Amino acid sequence: MEGSIIILHKIFGGMLAIGITGGSGSGKTTVVKKVLTYFPPNRVAVLYMDSYYKDNSHLKPAERTHINFDHPDAFEFDLFYRHLSELKSGKAIEAPTYDFITSTRKRETIHIAPAPVIIAEGILLFTDKRIRDLCDIKLFVDAEPDDRVIRIIKRDMEERGRNVQEVLSRYEVVKNMHLQFVEPTKRFADIIIPQGAENRIAIAMVVDTIRIKLQQEEAKPEVTL
Repeated sequence: MEGSIIILHKIFGGMLAIGITGGSGSGKTTVVKKVLTYFPPNRVAVLYMDSYYKDNSHLKPAERTHINFDHPDAFEFDLFYRHLSELKSGKAIEAPTYDFITSTRKRETIHIAPAPVIIAEGILLFTDKRIRDLCDIKLFVDAEPDDRVIRIIKRDMEERGRNVQEVLSRYEVVKNMHLQFVEPTKRFADIIIPQGAENRIAIAMVVDTIRIKLQQEEAKPEVTL
């Protein structure tokens, strides 16, 4: 364990940023939630890319139904990059929040304080080189298309107010966007996690890496003025 801490310190001397991506419905958010259960809230900060969809309040409700939310143009990458950079430099941020029913950004923000470990999660996370470069460890959550469809239907109906027909009519677009933008980013991943949160070995590896980083932080001598 001591040797692992030394290696981790040499590679990730500052705050540790872990990027987690994968297709829509792959289970990446579940992976994040599973990992978080092992740590106090103030030790791991999380930045969800879904909160960084562009505000579409200037569009009429009927026009918003035609937005392709799986295309890079739907996201505000500059703001996400800036916030992730600020967290890595030890600054707190006010993360946006998004209303998936109205497809608009809410007025409320979420205060996120810096932490020794930062997890960034989103379907198009690795399509932006700036964001990839900020991620010290890059994970790709892989899942079978059929499994992703089932999760997408359940999520969009329960959380985004869509019916089955609406979800299925969108899936062709989701599939094309996955093949065009998401799947190619798998080559940037340090680790590919099949089966998502069901992959206990992969979850254990991520948890152990974070634990080592937190132990490293706790071992630092206190600075007195």
